Amino acid sequence: MGFSSGIRLVTPVMAATGGSGRSTVADLLAERMAAAGADTVVLDTAPRLSSPWPSWTVGQQAGGLAALPPDRPLTRSQVQRAAAVRHGTGSTPGWQVLTDGRDWHSPPLVLPHAPAAWLQLAAIGGWQCVVADTPHPVSHDILESRCAGRIGQTRSWCELPYAVPVLCASATAGGVQALQQAVMALHADGMPLQRTVVVLTAQTDGRLPAVVRAGATMLSARAAAVVHLPYDPHIRAHGLRTVSRLRSRTRQAAGLLCQEVLAAARASWGTPLPDAPRPAPLAVVSPS
Repeated sequence: MGFSSGIRLVTPVMAATGGSGRSTVADLLAERMAAAGADTVVLDTAPRLSSPWPSWTVGQQAGGLAALPPDRPLTRSQVQRAAAVRHGTGSTPGWQVLTDGRDWHSPPLVLPHAPAAWLQLAAIGGWQCVVADTPHPVSHDILESRCAGRIGQTRSWCELPYAVPVLCASATAGGVQALQQAVMALHADGMPLQRTVVVLTAQTDGRLPAVVRAGATMLSARAAAVVHLPYDPHIRAHGLRTVSRLRSRTRQAAGLLCQEVLAAARASWGTPLPDAPRPAPLAVVSPS
């Protein structure tokens, strides 16, 4: 798939529970999207002290989300300067991250709640691929929003223009059970499972448990694809501060994930992907 300047592919990375490898998947996907030729950004939508992104981008002079005033118009250069850079290996291009990189004791930053606000921020920045690392628990969000009679975070992310959701789960019995509940909730609520890519993240080396393999077989009939992310001791020991020591099979799995996301987009909207909607420009107000 070519990436024209008008494309804006959105990939919200979600999970039913914590410990699902969501941030790792978001970073690996962003790296492969950048390698495929897309100008890519990761949106860190989690509160600072519960997010790994500040430590993965530490030491940079980027202003971060705190440098973007919510009550004033922003320019592309402002948004780009606020983003930290994740560097690829070898000839792989880098990708950018919008996170709150301030010291841990700084006052909490009020982050946008609406996914549309995050998309607008990415549109101002001019990125072609938007990978959103979302902290909300999917199943709970769907049930809570249904009972409250409102639109939840999961639906709001999935209904953004040209969104291919990525749903993560730990490759364990408990992780697959939580994932199956999330898929049932997504199906019951009419969410776009046909363009949702599932990622199972292994917690140990070796063959996946039988219950995980059986769950993956069941899920493959409902989702666009099921991708297995193998165990990588470097990620377990050091996180993703550096990507140069990842196993080759980890990179291969990340490449497959990128391919499946692009295939889901291609099946949903054709090739090439249509240009994203552009917001109307603000009217110029003359001083009185």
